[in-house]
Parts: sequence; C-alpha cells; structure tokens
Amino acid sequence: MSITTYGLQQIKKELQHLPQEQLAELCLRLIRYKKENKELLAYLLFEAHNEHDFVESIKAEAGFMFSQLPSQSYFTAKGLRKILKMLSKYTKFIGSKPAEIELLLNFCQNYLQYVIKQTSHKPIRLILTRQIEKVRTAIGKLHEDLQFDYSQDYNSFLDDADNKLPWLNKKSYLL
Repeated sequence: MSITTYGLQQIKKELQHLPQEQLAELCLRLIRYKKENKELLAYLLFEAHNEHDFVESIKAEAGFMFSQLPSQSYFTAKGLRKILKMLSKYTKFIGSKPAEIELLLNFCQNYLQYVIKQTSHKPIRLILTRQIEKVRTAIGKLHEDLQFDYSQDYNSFLDDADNKLPWLNKKSYLL
C-alpha cells in the first residue's frame, strides 16, 4: 500500500472548488510548517506589487552581509555561500530574469568591493566565476533590448574586475 501523490493540475482543480474560508485555512496551515512557505506568502501578499523596492532591499541586505564578512578565507567562503543562498531564495520568489541578473551583478560588484583581491583560496575564486557564468547565461536568455542594457553593465563589471583581480581572465567571460 502506497500513498497517492497528486499532480499540480489535480490540486489546482480541487482548490478551485473550495470555499474561500477553507482555502485561507489551508494556506495558514501550509505556512505553519515551512519557513520558506511563510516567506513566499509574505512576499506575494506584501511585496510583490513593488518589485523594484523589494530588489533594492535585498541589495541592501546583501551589502550589509558583505560588510560583515570575516577575513579568514574559509569563513569568507561560507559567508559568500550564505549570501548566495539568500539571493537565490528571493530570486525564486520574484521569478523574474531581469531581477535575477540585477541581484547577481550586485553580488559580483560587492565581491569586488569587499573580498580580498589577492586571495589564493580557490573556493572564493570559484564562487565569483560561477556567478559571472550565471549572469552571462541569464543575459543570453533575455529579449534583445534588455540584453543590450544588461550586457553594458556586465561588460563594465568585467572591465572593473579585470583591473582589480589579477587571476580573472576577462576574455573567457565576454558576451
């Protein structure tokens, strides 16, 4: 005997037949068990109408977290991963490629500002190179007009990174 799992379509049809009070009760019960569900519902209810301000608040939070990074390489890498985990959670909530690119570019710029430039700790370097790759592929998936706007920001970031980071090969990341 196994427990039956239902698909998204079946759940959607069933939810359409429920009265509003029962639907609200189900939502409250759902958010009680997972912190991420509660955060998503809070975003959808209170923040989704003003995406720009929400993105700016995430940037500010990430900037604060960057300013608190420790100087030891191992703990710096852990701190960077924590920032990326927060950014990926909120980009999943927003569901917008331009917002994702904006947040990742902000991460990369904060990296240049706060992380030790001459580090030989490979995990710290890999964190930046992976984010640069993510930005590059995300820009390629956008509409042509948006691609042009974000590619200018991306290329100016690469120029800045090439000047500040001796280990970064700019040519391998150009669009």
